[in-house]
Amino acid sequence: MKLTIIGCAGSFPAPDTPCSAYLVEADGYKLLLDYGTGALGELQKYTDPNSIDAIIITHLHADHFFDACAYAVMRRYGPNAPDHPVPLYGPSATADRIRQSYGGHGELKSPCMTDVYDFHTLQPGGFHLGPFSIRVDRVAHPVETFGVRVEHNGSSLTYTSDSGPCESLEKLAYQSDTLLAEASYLEGRVNPPDVHLTGKEAGEFAAKAGARQLLLTHLVEPWGSADTTLNEARSAYSGPTSIVKPGETYQV
Repeated sequence: MKLTIIGCAGSFPAPDTPCSAYLVEADGYKLLLDYGTGALGELQKYTDPNSIDAIIITHLHADHFFDACAYAVMRRYGPNAPDHPVPLYGPSATADRIRQSYGGHGELKSPCMTDVYDFHTLQPGGFHLGPFSIRVDRVAHPVETFGVRVEHNGSSLTYTSDSGPCESLEKLAYQSDTLLAEASYLEGRVNPPDVHLTGKEAGEFAAKAGARQLLLTHLVEPWGSADTTLNEARSAYSGPTSIVKPGETYQV
């Protein structure tokens, strides 16, 4: 599998990166994990957005889904847009939330957006998308949120989405080749429970799960420190560890 970082800012776009969006490719199939604020512009640097085969939205905070609204314009009105809806998987309220955010009820094409998206509701468990085996489970966040494990040809990628420490996340990440983990908080602060991980907690999960590589994402840089986050993670995990940036690619 090839992983391309499209956006990795936490909570709101940063000057040099949009919010969460990650492109996973194998055998010519393209899966987008999350479609956060600003991601559509960055995505165009690396692929034709109309070539995306499926989308998974892990939860309905704007920094993880909002550019699914902008993409609807491209997919609906572009002269070379596909004539079929793209499968989109998300929490139970995803279809309504994207429709409401997009608006456009007076448009001639489907106001329900079924011309753009083939909506599917995530439930804990497994399913297949193209060449990928997908497993999802709910994680610890204030709204319904799913961590995602993607497997292909013996390789595995686990994406935490936004989560505090939880058992389901540990199970998803078990023996992952790559753990793409959020690390929004710093140690030594009074952090709200069941919202985000610190770098140290991400490192602890990587070590406990036996992950072979740890990639840190979703840093809220104005309120944190990339260097401190990286050092915290490395204090708990001895494997390869780095903070991702847009445009970086990884073989999983």
